[in-house]
Amino acid sequence: MPRPVIFDLFHTLVDGADSERDRVVGEMARMVGVEPTALVAAYHATWRDRMTRWDVAETVRLLAGRLGGTPTDEQVVRAAAHRRQLAGWLLESVTPETLAVLDALRADGHPLALVSNATAEAAEAWRTSRLGRRFDVAVFSCQVGVAKPDPAIYRVAADRLGVDPAECVFVGDGADGELAGAAAVGMTVIRTTEHHDNDPSWDGPALATLAELPALLRD
Repeated sequence: MPRPVIFDLFHTLVDGADSERDRVVGEMARMVGVEPTALVAAYHATWRDRMTRWDVAETVRLLAGRLGGTPTDEQVVRAAAHRRQLAGWLLESVTPETLAVLDALRADGHPLALVSNATAEAAEAWRTSRLGRRFDVAVFSCQVGVAKPDPAIYRVAADRLGVDPAECVFVGDGADGELAGAAAVGMTVIRTTEHHDNDPSWDGPALATLAELPALLRD
């Protein structure tokens, strides 16, 4: 049976668009009456809480409050909607070439799963995205309460696929120590540098583009 393939999301299947994220958070800051660069910094500083504990509205309200803001419910709703719009745009930025890779893997019989350190709005957008329709399992840190490289998040994906972690191939760019985390639970690890090379010291197979993956798995 072809081996299950577990993908990271941002900087692997789609570009992480870090500068665009910061721009949108700056616009959200103006909506809730706080200083844009301060809110951007607060977003960066609280990444783990945002990815494992808070939903989008809670994030806006908490961080604005820490910066001295007192946003109304209407302002919070508006800023949260702006962030949700970004999440949808990021997922829909997936290239036709990446979708073709996923379709090729499915045609070869590989079960597909996602393990992503992601906030609640990304998980919401995933459900109706072109990417989401191609996956058998999706595990988001915001839904399970743990983030990569915690071994638990990889094991959740394997359990939902009905396989042992050692049967799986993990594909990611290497952010957040994800490659070492996957290797620690016995997964075969393949690094991708197509969007960003986040772990250049990783000593293992690497792909310049995801288009190389189906042939690599057939060998």
